[in-house]
Amino acid sequence: MEKKLRFNSKTIHGGQQHDPAYGAVMPPIYQTSTYAQTTPGGHKGFEYSRTHNPTRQALEKSLASIENGTHGLAFGSGLAAIDAVLKLLQPGDEVISTNDLYGGSYRLFTKIFEGFGIKFHFVGMDHVQSVEDAINSNTKLIWVETPTNPMMNVVDIKAVSAIAKKHTILLAVDNTFASPYLQQPLDLGADIVMHSATKYIGGHSDVVLGALIVNDDDLAERLYFIQNASGAVCGPMDSFLTLRGIKTLHVRMQRHSENGRKVAEYLNNHPKIEKVFWPGFESHPNHHIAKAQMKDFGGMLSFIPKGADFKAAIKIIESLKVFTLAESLGGVESLAGHPASMTHASIPKEEREKSGVVDSLIRLSVGIEDAQDLIDDLEQAIG
Repeated sequence: MEKKLRFNSKTIHGGQQHDPAYGAVMPPIYQTSTYAQTTPGGHKGFEYSRTHNPTRQALEKSLASIENGTHGLAFGSGLAAIDAVLKLLQPGDEVISTNDLYGGSYRLFTKIFEGFGIKFHFVGMDHVQSVEDAINSNTKLIWVETPTNPMMNVVDIKAVSAIAKKHTILLAVDNTFASPYLQQPLDLGADIVMHSATKYIGGHSDVVLGALIVNDDDLAERLYFIQNASGAVCGPMDSFLTLRGIKTLHVRMQRHSENGRKVAEYLNNHPKIEKVFWPGFESHPNHHIAKAQMKDFGGMLSFIPKGADFKAAIKIIESLKVFTLAESLGGVESLAGHPASMTHASIPKEEREKSGVVDSLIRLSVGIEDAQDLIDDLEQAIG
């Protein structure tokens, strides 16, 4: 039955079953660290909650279902999930990564794993030839974000997958900005999908959680071992909240995408806005790829006001009333941020600006409020 379900039904039923004890429709919150055994090693499938927990297992099955995967793993944060992927590598291995990725990923790569002998190459993946050009005999992983944070560049997952398979290299895709509703990288050839489930998957700005989804049994076994051995798992309450969020993912993403389009078009026609970065515009360099591999274009966008500098951008953000100035994204409420001083502050200024993250850039996470209220808020803030 599961394979016949379409996406909207999978968010409700995918990988789920009613609780066998009392028939609870929603998986109970198993707020326990350990489980009774009848004899040493004799238990009902659970012995310690770092290794397995019924609530987390229900979430992991749901995550696998909505990404068309066979194995899901839930972590304490998106960065904990990325950390587990990088622990597949050995000193001397090399990674090719998107050059305008999330600042936290960049920090983890350069400040932690470079110290353990892993080398990283940051390239503009909107041209896939740059990926092939960066490959050498030590390349073991290609790390893709698409759309990228915050420049909204689009990477052709299928084309990068062909390159990765040609050279027997793992391909991991950070699918946070798109969510499984808009894009399913495993179907396009990725080996690993990563989510900061804090964002669209959870959807309510009330939980921090990360996820990995894979199809390969051996790869899943290696990642499960790392998850258990390193211990960066999420708790049962966070698992429950995220699973609850998944059940409305499809309806939320429809509104995020509708509102994102309206806000992007408003800004694009505004006389005081120099540039809007949103993959739904036909003028976007890789719009044709976004159109082919995404169901819609989402609620994330960035823009640069005309003639603005750091202070002018900050003034606009601080003047917003409906948009909230805050870190993160993907919640039901609209958020505004300043990448250069917030999400991407850990990237050196020179490196940031190479990829377009200038001091005047403003990033919006468009929520599910009334679109006209969001437009009116931007109008009064931009002036």
